[in-house]
Amino acid sequence: MPALFPFADYWWFYALFTLGVLAVLALDLGVFHRDAHVVGFKEALGWTIVWTALSLAFCFVLWRYAEWKLPQDPRLVAAGMTTAAASALADRTALEFLTGYVVELSLSVDNVFVFIVVFTFFGVPAQYQHRVLFYGILGALIFRVIFIALGSVLMQFHWVIWVFGGFLILTGLKILFAPEKPMDPEKNPLLRLLRRFIPIVPTFDGQKFFVVKNGVRHGTPLLVALAAIEFSDIIFAVDSVPAIFAITKEPLVVFTSNIFAILGLRSMFFLLSGVVHKFRFLKYGLGVVLIFVGLKMAWLNDLFGGKFPIVWSLAIIAGVLGASIAVSLVFSRGVLAPPAGPARPAAPSVPTT
Repeated sequence: MPALFPFADYWWFYALFTLGVLAVLALDLGVFHRDAHVVGFKEALGWTIVWTALSLAFCFVLWRYAEWKLPQDPRLVAAGMTTAAASALADRTALEFLTGYVVELSLSVDNVFVFIVVFTFFGVPAQYQHRVLFYGILGALIFRVIFIALGSVLMQFHWVIWVFGGFLILTGLKILFAPEKPMDPEKNPLLRLLRRFIPIVPTFDGQKFFVVKNGVRHGTPLLVALAAIEFSDIIFAVDSVPAIFAITKEPLVVFTSNIFAILGLRSMFFLLSGVVHKFRFLKYGLGVVLIFVGLKMAWLNDLFGGKFPIVWSLAIIAGVLGASIAVSLVFSRGVLAPPAGPARPAAPSVPTT
C-alpha cells in the first residue's frame, strides 16, 4: 500500500511539526531552564506527564484527521476502498503511532543507563546535566531524521526488510544471552576524534561547552560528555529505527512517534535515574520485544497477509514490558543502591591535549 500521508502532499505538516518542536525546545531551555539547576523528582514527573500528554493528544488528533481524510482520499476511493475500511485504516494508523511510541520510549531506557555512566564518569554536576541532555536530544533529533529518511528509501526493497528483521532478532538474542560489558567513555572513538581537533581543559567552567585560553578555543568536560552522549544515540538509533519500521512503514507515523519519544527522554532520565537500577529484568523484556518486532518484520507480517494485527502487537509489547517491570520490582526488594559503575577518574577527570 502506498504512503497514506505522502511527503509531497504533507511537506507543510513536516515543516510545521519541526518548527513546533524547535519552538517547544527553545521555550524549554530559554524560559523553564534558563538558569542551571538540579532537576528534582517532582519537576521531572511534571515534565514526563507533559510530554506524555502531548504525545497522546497528537495521537488523538492524528486519528481524528485520518478518519476524516482517508475516506475521501482519491487514491483509496479509486482502489475501491469503502468508508468502513478507510475508517479501520485510520484506527490502525493511530494504534501504529501509539505502539511505535511505546517501543521507542522503552528502548530509550538503555539511553538512561548510558547517561548515568557518562555523567558519573566525567563528574558532570547535577545542575548542568539538563543542559547537556538538551543539546544531546537536539542532536539526536537530527540524526533520527537522517536515519528515518534513509530507512524510508531502503524499506522499498523487500530484502532490506529481511535484513532489518534479522538484525533486530540478533540484537534481541544478544541482549538476552550475551554478558554485559561495562561502558568505558574513554574508549569512545568520537572522543578520540574530538581531541584531535580541539584541546580539552581538565576542569568545568560553569555550564560552558567552550572556553578561550590564551586566544585558543578549548572544549570543557561538558563538551566531552555531550560528544559521548551523541555517539551513544547514534548507536541506539541503529536498533530503534528498524524497530519502528517493523511496526509501521508510514513515514509520518515513524517520524512523529520517534520525535515524541526522544522529546520525553530527558524528563524520563531525571525521573528514573535514581531507581533505574531496580529494573534489572527490563533488559530481558526489551530483548524479547526486539525479537518479536524482528519476527514481525521478517515473517509475521507476510504470514498474516502483509500486516500482523496492530492490536496484538501493542498487547504483546505492553505485556512483555509490563511483566519485566513487575518481576524487576518484586525481586528488587532490599536493593538499596545501584550497582557500582565504572570508577570516575581523579581530577582532572578529562585528560588535556
